Amino acid sequence: MTEVTRTADGTAGSSVDVAAEGARIAANMARVVHGKPDVVHLALVVLLAEGHLLVEDVPGVGKTTLAKALAASIDASVRRIQFTPDLLPSDVTGVAIYDQESRAFEFKPGAVFANIVVADEINRASPKTQSALLECMAERQVTVDGVSYELARPFLVMATQNPIEMEGTYPLPEAQRDRFTARVSMGYPDREAELAMLDDLVTTDPLASLTAVADAATVRALVAAVGTLHVSEAVRRYVVTLVEATRRSPHLRLGASPRAGLQLLRTARAAAALAGRDHVLPDDVQTVALPVLSHRLLLSSDAAAGRRSAEQVVSDLLATVPVPRGR
Repeated sequence: MTEVTRTADGTAGSSVDVAAEGARIAANMARVVHGKPDVVHLALVVLLAEGHLLVEDVPGVGKTTLAKALAASIDASVRRIQFTPDLLPSDVTGVAIYDQESRAFEFKPGAVFANIVVADEINRASPKTQSALLECMAERQVTVDGVSYELARPFLVMATQNPIEMEGTYPLPEAQRDRFTARVSMGYPDREAELAMLDDLVTTDPLASLTAVADAATVRALVAAVGTLHVSEAVRRYVVTLVEATRRSPHLRLGASPRAGLQLLRTARAAAALAGRDHVLPDDVQTVALPVLSHRLLLSSDAAAGRRSAEQVVSDLLATVPVPRGR
């Protein structure tokens, strides 16, 4: 069981059980995200790894609902940005406005100044506006007119995009996709989950009645606990070997970056903590490898012509790269 002590500001005091707290948040989200426990779990993993999540799938499968359910389950500041072609970078980050009374520029924070930022249909905004999130996601700060402003902790960007309707959209460049810790596809619900949705959503909106079961201080404490998990030398070498294998694969023309290795280890730590362990296993790395690595890779022309996917390449590497054994 992974625990951490904290006070009211999230630094010390009573112990917090990562697995128990995570289970409470997941159960709360499951009230509106039907039949998708793996997707809910991954969202929690990314939150505790201090990362960002890209939710990519066809319309109407619950992408925005997932983001809203996580936001509603945590008593923290939440902002939603509807990305459109006319959205400006200053709408996201903020702008310095001249105050005639004080004869000085006053900074007006943008929508990104929140604990959880829901970037809805991110690929509908121009590349200039998309790039406004780069510094926010990587460094958790905003720089306007040479002045840097720190963002709140925790800070999570959950972006959604529709890969089918591409007219009038701007695909995310590789540099921006690499900022996202993981990518997940919702997929269609199974029959029973879809029947449950019909019962719950026809006359009421469950999101409206969803109440928070954690707060920002609790999340900061959980993040701190995840950072204390032990990672053996063998597991660290396994992570590096997996990342290196993507760079040598003949099926890829762009392998995983060093940032990918860092995110792979951080998410493996979060997965281990949510499982109630104080150490990371190779199984934890394998569990998160597909969503963490696949969206960062570019297929070779031969692999694309052969209709291989990045997920298939990562699965093949997981099957061939030797797994460390022993204690």
